[in-house]
Amino acid sequence: MYTHDVIIVGSGLAGLRAAMELVGRFDVAILTKVYPSRSHSGAAQGGVAAALGNVDGDTPEAHIFDTVKGSDYLGDQDAIEIMCNDAPAAIYEMEKLGCPFSRTGENKIAQRAFGGHSFQRACFSADRTGHALLHTLFEQSMKNAGKLQVYSEWYVTRLIVEDGVARGVVAFDIKTGRLEVFHGKTILFATGGYGRAYQITSNAYANTGDGITAAYRAGVPLMDMEFVQFHPTGLYQHGILLSEAARGEGGYLLNGLGERFMSKYAPSKMELGPRDIVSRSAQTEIDEGRGAGPNKDYVYLDLRHLGKEKLMERLPQIYNLAKDFIGVDAMKNPVPIQPTAHYSMGGIPADNDCQVLADEKGNLVKGFFAAGECSCVSVHGANRLGTNSLLDALVFGRRAGKKLAEVTGGMDWSPVDERKELDAALNEIRALREASGSEDMTSIRSELKNTMTYKAGVYRNGDDLGQAHKKIKELQERFKRAPMADKGNTFNTNMVESLELAHMLEYSELIVAGAIERKESRGAHARKDHPTRDDAGWLKHTMAFKTADGGYELRYKPVRITRFQPQERKY
Repeated sequence: MYTHDVIIVGSGLAGLRAAMELVGRFDVAILTKVYPSRSHSGAAQGGVAAALGNVDGDTPEAHIFDTVKGSDYLGDQDAIEIMCNDAPAAIYEMEKLGCPFSRTGENKIAQRAFGGHSFQRACFSADRTGHALLHTLFEQSMKNAGKLQVYSEWYVTRLIVEDGVARGVVAFDIKTGRLEVFHGKTILFATGGYGRAYQITSNAYANTGDGITAAYRAGVPLMDMEFVQFHPTGLYQHGILLSEAARGEGGYLLNGLGERFMSKYAPSKMELGPRDIVSRSAQTEIDEGRGAGPNKDYVYLDLRHLGKEKLMERLPQIYNLAKDFIGVDAMKNPVPIQPTAHYSMGGIPADNDCQVLADEKGNLVKGFFAAGECSCVSVHGANRLGTNSLLDALVFGRRAGKKLAEVTGGMDWSPVDERKELDAALNEIRALREASGSEDMTSIRSELKNTMTYKAGVYRNGDDLGQAHKKIKELQERFKRAPMADKGNTFNTNMVESLELAHMLEYSELIVAGAIERKESRGAHARKDHPTRDDAGWLKHTMAFKTADGGYELRYKPVRITRFQPQERKY
């Protein structure tokens, strides 16, 4: 059994930023499924929001209102105020740590427009902002390599919670298959989102909801799981993100008729409407037969008018992605795109200091924290504004680290039954390894992803969601009869994929269950059979609890509203 004061699971922005507050003061370990510099934070492209006002008259107050409005009023407003007010300091801190932000002619941090924001608020490093931020923090963690223990390519399978106290995790070394218990005074999950349950997605292969599933199985509820964001500009058939920065720099969206269709849906913001509205607009064009291509199943991102110099200075990665993956030269031709599952607004419920909630009444799981995309604080509500995800990770990663330092110092060691925890983890792995039957995991995974994309996607309705729920239950049963081909221990990626699929099957049911019950349309949750927002009935957060019989129970908690009463969203 390994022992550390603080155990951080996940090495993206939130996990690394939290570690900076703790290293040197406590014995800190980071467990990560992938090497830290491969964490999904690095895939964020367009920018990180902060009201620096470097190019216009932006203020934190305007940032707060834009975020509340963008969330379709489901975001908790006290948490949003914290995030937006702390944003400028977070950006200047990253600049001082060495993040190479793009600059204005006056050598200030450059800022560009982004969807749903009323000012040019996105600080950026060309179109590789997440990559620049992640590597800056990774460099800082390497400066403290002697004080910070990093376990790369360790897969966490269990969270240990007893009597309302988090005590550690169980993980296996992917290289050898060796299981170990990691005992800690406090635990932080910064494990990322759950978008890989969808066929068309911008998420990395690692984003299979392992952290949220481990928490859920340990008795922690999950909040607002039905809110999955679809980004309007995913590369056709691949889902790879083509950043909103492309539209922030002046790119157009065109349908198959060559029309800038956003004039019908968001006439004042056009292509810079919030993501939920732009995604629905693109999907509507496709659904109503105005898409492009032989099957009319995509629309276009047109960058041709921006010119070579601007494209290569501001959007080089987007140019290369289109060229490398589908052979389209964005300087000469519009790029085929379609909505892609992008961000998880739901996750592990946490207070403003990232302490995890045990129930809808606000009780805490002692010693357990969550930050970044796996958490639901909730600052994004029903729809996240672009550039607020990196900000969320930086601001709440820092807050988590500070609170962890305060709490860890006052925590005693809670005992862990190592044999019992290892046996429980072994039993799960043994069940996968010894499964027999004629089912095929690849087919089950593919059927799940297609079900989620086409039955619980951009548009939803009661019939489709009911069919999706039935299909997921069927797949869960078939999964028990799907044998694992590789029975070995060394780099058994078949084992990793089996565990991931088990997780996806479990949390996908909660996405669909929350969507079935929520009979309204709000943010990213758009039901054609309940097309309007219902504040009287549904201005509340969904919380899903695992029941003793393996099922789930949905409860609800109110949204915290401080200054901005809900009103109709117009763009």
